[in-house]
Amino acid sequence: MPRTVILGVIGSDAHVVGITILEQALSAAGFEVVNLGVQTSQEEFVSAAKSHDAEAVLVSSLYGHARQDCEGFHDRLAEAGIDVPTYVGGNLAVGQDDFEDTREQFTEMGFDRVFDAETDPEEAIAALRRDLKLTTTEGEPVRVDG
Repeated sequence: MPRTVILGVIGSDAHVVGITILEQALSAAGFEVVNLGVQTSQEEFVSAAKSHDAEAVLVSSLYGHARQDCEGFHDRLAEAGIDVPTYVGGNLAVGQDDFEDTREQFTEMGFDRVFDAETDPEEAIAALRRDLKLTTTEGEPVRVDG
């Protein structure tokens, strides 16, 4: 049975290419992806995670204002009784010179994994498999030859 993940671009960000690529990669890896699209509010992420019984929430942001868009995000998840791995990735801060500082800020905000805009989707998928304790083939689609 495929594992369901929620994916979207938070806040006022309208960059769609990254989540489209990630959605395709996650689907090819056997995950059920609920793509919320762009300009997604925190409430929409929380609602989707709850209604789809999601096992992870992946937040994208490329316009550099993720910190303000994600402020209080984990409080909202907790209030809804949602305790799943959360990932954030993209160009998270305007003029980010040292990504390790950015990673630390988002980790302190409660995100389990923080990725920069150059991260290969396979790296995020491998982390997701580890965090969900999936075997190598458990998340992969089953091929039937016949």
